[in-house]
Amino acid sequence: MAGIYIHIPFCKQKCHYCNFYTVISQKYRNDFVHILLKELEQRRDYLGEQTLNTIYFGGGTPSLLADNEIVRIIDSIKTLFPVNEKAEITLEANPDDLNKEKLTSLKENTPVNRLSIGVQSFHNEDLVYLNRAHNASQALKAIENSLSAGFDNITVDLIYGIPTLTEKNWRKNLELFFDFGIPHLSSYALTVENKTVLHSLIAKKKMTPVDDKQAVKHFELLLEETEKHGFIHYEISNFAREGYYSKHNSIYWLGGHYLGVGPSAHSFNGISRQWNVANMKQYMEFEQTGTTVLEKEVLSKDQRYNEYVMTSLRTSWGCDTEHLENVFGNLYTNHFLKHIIPFVEDGKVQQKGNVYTLTNAGKLYADGIAAALFMI
Repeated sequence: MAGIYIHIPFCKQKCHYCNFYTVISQKYRNDFVHILLKELEQRRDYLGEQTLNTIYFGGGTPSLLADNEIVRIIDSIKTLFPVNEKAEITLEANPDDLNKEKLTSLKENTPVNRLSIGVQSFHNEDLVYLNRAHNASQALKAIENSLSAGFDNITVDLIYGIPTLTEKNWRKNLELFFDFGIPHLSSYALTVENKTVLHSLIAKKKMTPVDDKQAVKHFELLLEETEKHGFIHYEISNFAREGYYSKHNSIYWLGGHYLGVGPSAHSFNGISRQWNVANMKQYMEFEQTGTTVLEKEVLSKDQRYNEYVMTSLRTSWGCDTEHLENVFGNLYTNHFLKHIIPFVEDGKVQQKGNVYTLTNAGKLYADGIAAALFMI
């Protein structure tokens, strides 16, 4: 179970809440794919002989790539790595890029078979608060165009807990999503990260701060509506119909291996984690240096245990004590069993055989529960 993540950092404008590495400047745009292909070649041995089941274009705004650039990247990957002929190939896209011509060409001329559309909200006041580049009309049209072009494996991103988002409008966002018949939804609470524009504006009292109680109400409504419409809540922020789970993101959650290329991209091979420099100038110097600037961390047993507990509890597959025993041993299994008891007793965690999963009540406290189980 392995995949490749390609980070395309270019954006038309910076969203206020975004803490990913992105650039507005197009200074390095023309040479970027050339350098990306060189990095792929340099790191062709990172995953050994594992077959790639997924290729994921993230960002930034990958939908700014031309079709021929997407094809060049995928062709290079297929030359350098063994790729499953039915690999999931996802392109993140902003609604304002998804006109009929773009989508028809994407469908006919590239192997992309899954779209991840960054809608965030179908209401203009929310999009203005977030400083998104598109408007509500473009969000609706992007989905219509995607379906008309023949894409059926689509996921939409929606954010809840936005101060401008009323409960009525959140319910309307969900209704619009369900009406399209799309098989996958990624939905996140608005988080105010340090060093983001939103953090600065709230600190200066120029923007309304996030209300945690409002976010909880939105989350509870999200659980209620997705269950009503037959969606499986297979990860804290992800809901899908049977057969439409994100294969790429499932690699992260299930401890699979992945290679990340592009500035700031992360990689994991089961033993160590490494991440590329988050700086375009340094990244583009590959042409002169022949190597990518990156940092590397070899994970300790404690870190690997903590990561398994944190990611597994976020999923419907849960944390398996048999796996803990086989991989980490008796000490770690006993530690987990001892510290999970209070959460089972107060209804935040449920047990079925060897597997522990969060209840709906527990999903609100996922990070805190995981932290209480960590080996420190």
